[in-house]
Amino acid sequence: MSDPAAWTLVEAADAVADKKISSVELTRGAIARAKAWQPKINAFIALGEEAALDAAKHADASPVKGKLHGVPLAHKDMYYRKGRVASCGSAIRRDWKAQTTATALTRLDDAGAIDLGTLNMAEFAFGPTGHNYHYGHCRNPWNPSHMTGGSSSGSGASVAARIVYGALGSDTGGSIRMPSFCNGLVGIKPTWGRVSKAGAMPLSWSMDTVGPLTRSVADAARILGVIAGADPEDTTAASVPVDDYEAACGKPVSGMRLGLPQGYFDQNIDPQIASAIEAAAKIFEKLGVKLVPVKMPDLDAINAAGTMITGAEAASAHRAWLADMPEKYSEQVRARLSTGLAIPAVAYLDALRNRAAAIPGFVADVFGQCDALLCPVSDRTVPTIAETDVGGGPAMGPLLAALTRLCRPFNVLGLPSLSVPCGFDKAGLPLGFQLAGRPFAEATLFALGAAYEKETPWSRMAPQA
Repeated sequence: MSDPAAWTLVEAADAVADKKISSVELTRGAIARAKAWQPKINAFIALGEEAALDAAKHADASPVKGKLHGVPLAHKDMYYRKGRVASCGSAIRRDWKAQTTATALTRLDDAGAIDLGTLNMAEFAFGPTGHNYHYGHCRNPWNPSHMTGGSSSGSGASVAARIVYGALGSDTGGSIRMPSFCNGLVGIKPTWGRVSKAGAMPLSWSMDTVGPLTRSVADAARILGVIAGADPEDTTAASVPVDDYEAACGKPVSGMRLGLPQGYFDQNIDPQIASAIEAAAKIFEKLGVKLVPVKMPDLDAINAAGTMITGAEAASAHRAWLADMPEKYSEQVRARLSTGLAIPAVAYLDALRNRAAAIPGFVADVFGQCDALLCPVSDRTVPTIAETDVGGGPAMGPLLAALTRLCRPFNVLGLPSLSVPCGFDKAGLPLGFQLAGRPFAEATLFALGAAYEKETPWSRMAPQA
């Protein structure tokens, strides 16, 4: 039998279901890897060893419960589990215990998953780099001097290090796709409303999305299929039927149209990233996908609207704490939230109105020409922790805006986007692209991503402990 640590989530789940390995064995292996990696990458805030082993023993003694039966996962420490501390990566909530359980966790539980613990994250999910001044910075397992991306930093690091088989992140402006890019993973930011946010810490109510970071496209499809769907606890969760995402991963892609953006996404891109995406486009073309140049509308305006919306909504959520205990925030998060407090209500409402008006035109104009867009996740290779350690000073705004420039438009527009690894740079750090599509067209993205993945070795490559 091959090393279970190298398996995908789908392979691990199938092995448990077929009695080829026990959940206890999988879970003990994950715990051992977590302990070995933790001093190097600081991926966990809390490792629930005893509870996880008890759950694994119960899984082994029970009939197969669902598609994740007996598989150890771990999640960003912003998903509430009743009675458990959910720090949200903050000092303010260091000892706060949740009074309810997030819908996404309940659905994973119902599918038989094992919860290994809570993962490091940017404070209150408000940072794209992975820095955390309360629990220590999360570090990239490919090179610990480099950033993991954020805010789902521990999710990216733990899955890349092959500690767990998948992890929930959240994405308000790139916080699933950036860690996926930085750590060589697959990450799906679903359509806004595709997954319930009930019991997940809010940052920006109108742009927050819930999704997984995984080792393969099929893994992401399996988890999204479990957690997606309407929820009476979240009125923004859409009642649109959930497609069979795993089946989509085997769908032929010949004849599909893949848009190559002209403008915005092709500006000031590092040559290594541009070359990797060009190579990916050639693979898609070999698979029979038609490559279509697509002129981009003005996304700078969309991006600016997103920054304003996130800033205002986050500041509103934190207004009381900012007044009562500002010293408990890190310098950067306090500075960003304080900026949000200064946004006029008229400007915020105008941004919401302009966004609503822009979505139908973008979808009609762009996806009238193609089935999906092929775009960079980032315009730069993975920076170091030192290079991005700007605190709340003058460099903060330009750096954070630049890091999220290529991700944020799809949050503002509410569109699904799948991050897929596509190689490595000269320094040995991962590279990746994102596929973006129409609302609720996740199945199309999975089909394209899986077809590409089958032709390349990237998803099977892992950092050395």
